Amino acid sequence: MSLTSLFSSRLFSSRSRAAALLAVGIATVAAPTSVFAVPPSPPAPPTAPTAPPTAPQPMEPANLPAPKRDKDGKIQSQFNLMHEQFMKRRKEGPIGVLFIGDSITQGWSRAKETWESHYGKYKPANFGISGDRTQHVLWRIQQGELDGIHPKVVVLMIGTNNSGDSALNIARADFEIISQIHSKLPDTKLLILGIFPRGADPKNPGVANLRGKLKSVNAALARLDDGSKTRYLEIWDQFLEPDGTLSKEIMPDALHPNAKGYGIWADAMQPLLDQMMK
Repeated sequence: MSLTSLFSSRLFSSRSRAAALLAVGIATVAAPTSVFAVPPSPPAPPTAPTAPPTAPQPMEPANLPAPKRDKDGKIQSQFNLMHEQFMKRRKEGPIGVLFIGDSITQGWSRAKETWESHYGKYKPANFGISGDRTQHVLWRIQQGELDGIHPKVVVLMIGTNNSGDSALNIARADFEIISQIHSKLPDTKLLILGIFPRGADPKNPGVANLRGKLKSVNAALARLDDGSKTRYLEIWDQFLEPDGTLSKEIMPDALHPNAKGYGIWADAMQPLLDQMMK
């Protein structure tokens, strides 16, 4: 059964969707074997501290909806403001192509001419929020950002801000977002973008490890491409120099594209997007 059939099946509950997606894609993720191994014996109890330690803030699971919060636990005002703007945008007119993501998606505001020349004809909307992780996008979907709209195509890229999570957990969260998009928008095509490369120099061990993790996530996402309803596009080598470095002329901070970088993105994606918009 194809992914499209699975998404449209009445028996395809939210849990079974996630399970099916994991079965299709997660096998390619280079997850550490310790993820599945029997946990080691617990360490000996520590000596009692002289003062009660401060309870650490729990980590938000990458695949469960959660709003972005301030240190005081309140929903971040800027995050909430942008969410409200997106809710309003739904009612302002038709959306032909919808971009969903984090600051890299939001940053199209730095390349307005390219945005207009490539996507203006498709009645585009940009639902990117700086700093968003997978759990934040899930929360936004849960809160209604996709309700009542009928885009021809959704362009999704999310996960780089989850780089502290394992490749397995990032992929699992992306699969849940993909599942939710297909459930909310059954007639919409989905263009999944691989997470862009980051870090200036791959000779740096930290950069090499991070890129390796992102490539593992991308390999899992690529397996969701069914050639029709769900497509995958990786724009990776196009950003890199021959020696694998990221030029400041494209990504000044080795993460966010500048106007030139957005041009590379647009040119690489346009043929497939045009095909999907037909």
